[in-house]
Amino acid sequence: MSRSSPPSLLRRALDRVTWRLVALIAIPFAVLASDTTANGPAGPNPEFQFIRLQYTGTSLFGGRERWLTDFPEAEQHLIRGIRRLTRIDIAEESRNLSIMDDALFDYPWIYAVEVGHWMLSDEEAARLREYLLRGGFLMVDDFHGTLEWATFIQGMHQIFPDRAIVDIPPDDGVFHVAYDINEHVQIPGIQSLYSGRNYEKDGFTPHWRGIYDDDGRLMVVINFNMDLGDAWEHADVPEYSLLYTNRAYKYAIDYILYAMTH
Repeated sequence: MSRSSPPSLLRRALDRVTWRLVALIAIPFAVLASDTTANGPAGPNPEFQFIRLQYTGTSLFGGRERWLTDFPEAEQHLIRGIRRLTRIDIAEESRNLSIMDDALFDYPWIYAVEVGHWMLSDEEAARLREYLLRGGFLMVDDFHGTLEWATFIQGMHQIFPDRAIVDIPPDDGVFHVAYDINEHVQIPGIQSLYSGRNYEKDGFTPHWRGIYDDDGRLMVVINFNMDLGDAWEHADVPEYSLLYTNRAYKYAIDYILYAMTH
């Protein structure tokens, strides 16, 4: 069974106007940044909290879990950016959550990194399927090339064996919430950039792909052959291009506002 068709052009236009009005409320006249500490408990009643997904998968050399890549600097910088650039009431501390943690359903947006190495159990796949169909939003990031795509797609087929992964059209509302992102830019990891290229492995071409529910709501946004987490983390590194950092922050803010309003 394939997913239903994306919304009509008229519906997209109406939705865009509606959610643009919502998003504009989130743009501040001036908001000061504040420091964060990672993996804290749930805030006192924050409007939004950064959730990093803990999944079953292979480990990096030295035993560090891949789902911890760029932790905690990536979210610390992003949280400060969101507090500075929007009026979202974001928790000062991020949180790491296991797929099987019941608290997962309390959060509209979750972030999973290095998903080219995840190995989901049937129970984890079923839990993520339930989370997404009940209104959750999953952003995946920092995986590259043919082999990592094959591992990622195996996990996604466990979650949604009956739903297609498609290229997200440029006029989809997810790219036009607070920021209009009309032209895509491949966002490299910092080590690739130091090597004089924007890609890793054979991941030459970036792709923005997704999975929709039956009502045309985007449930999963797939940032393939790029590394937004590095762009958040290295926002204050002079050698890392401001072009990539600015775009990575815009993507994140659009994704988050979309998840909070759809």
